[in-house]
Amino acid sequence: MAMHAVMEGPKPEGYKKRVKQRGGNAPTIADVAAQANCSPMTVSRVINGGSRVKAETHEAVMKAVRKLNYKPNRAARSLAGGEQLRIALMFDNPSASYLAEFLMGALDEASSNDIHLEVQSCDNASEALPIMRKLHDGGIKGFILPPPLCDNQAVMDLANELDAVAIAVGPGKATDAHGSVIIDDFQAAYDMTKHIIGLGHSRIGFIIGNPEQVASGRRLSGYLAAMNDAKLDVIDELIVQGRFTYRSGMAATELLLKVDPRPTAIFASNDDMAAAAVAVAHRQHLDVPTDLTVCGFDDTEMASTIWPELTTIRQPIRQMTASAVSTIARIVSARRTSSNWPTEFTTLPYELIRRDSDAAPSLAKRTSSGSGRS
Repeated sequence: MAMHAVMEGPKPEGYKKRVKQRGGNAPTIADVAAQANCSPMTVSRVINGGSRVKAETHEAVMKAVRKLNYKPNRAARSLAGGEQLRIALMFDNPSASYLAEFLMGALDEASSNDIHLEVQSCDNASEALPIMRKLHDGGIKGFILPPPLCDNQAVMDLANELDAVAIAVGPGKATDAHGSVIIDDFQAAYDMTKHIIGLGHSRIGFIIGNPEQVASGRRLSGYLAAMNDAKLDVIDELIVQGRFTYRSGMAATELLLKVDPRPTAIFASNDDMAAAAVAVAHRQHLDVPTDLTVCGFDDTEMASTIWPELTTIRQPIRQMTASAVSTIARIVSARRTSSNWPTEFTTLPYELIRRDSDAAPSLAKRTSSGSGRS
């Protein structure tokens, strides 16, 4: 299979507003991208001497660099013996909002430490294998692997075979062979389900994420555990398979709303599917949250740009990928001086963010569905 070209990362909607909220910190690659009206990936390619950038774009980026006095930290070059460290971020993830956050964290950290970051898309794990080999042969020292790639055993085994540093970001669980950066998906989903139950809901629909990702099962387990601990019936019809995509969220919500009596709340395993649930509810003339509570997971840009804004679990996606970049740099440095190097496992905190998409079930709905509490 042919290797994919370096991909231009997406710029999330509302990106400039987020940049303005950074405060007085030193300018980042994201600030340069906003100033030059291009993507952070383009800025990275210009700074790292990449080709295939239009002359006018190159000029705009360099003008922004001078205006903001942007200066990448050159310290990372010493980590690789005076040569610029080169790492690759590979992805096969259908959620555009998750991917945007993922890319931003990696690009900011790589740029601030003068690490060359290549971004490669692949359609599936089988396609990823020859791409990984070619990248490694071309001098890539480490790989950042988000789900579902990091949950694929063949991908992780190849990283071992190549003796490459691989950091899994967001796998369902840590493994001994490779470093990882995770949150506790089980507990986060448990807490969100418990929150919805605390509002008075008992008929709670759940949309499962991509079955190829271990985190999807962890989130489902958290939902089930909270329902069981509250002594609420787990109804098979109220658990529907999704794939972490907006379209799959629409299909799943349509199925859930056909159940009689229908759920008074839907907890979707990511924000894309939760946003789709809100859209389907509106199309069926249901008010969110008066007629239907909808909650998501991740706190991507999507969560705060739709109406009503989503109650969701904030997964620190940018911080997770930034941590992966710095971890790879440390391990590459350690490998140069020792035959033993650390395998780092990092668990970051999550946060339940309450916004406008959840509420107690209405009296009329409690009466008609029999789901309320006396």
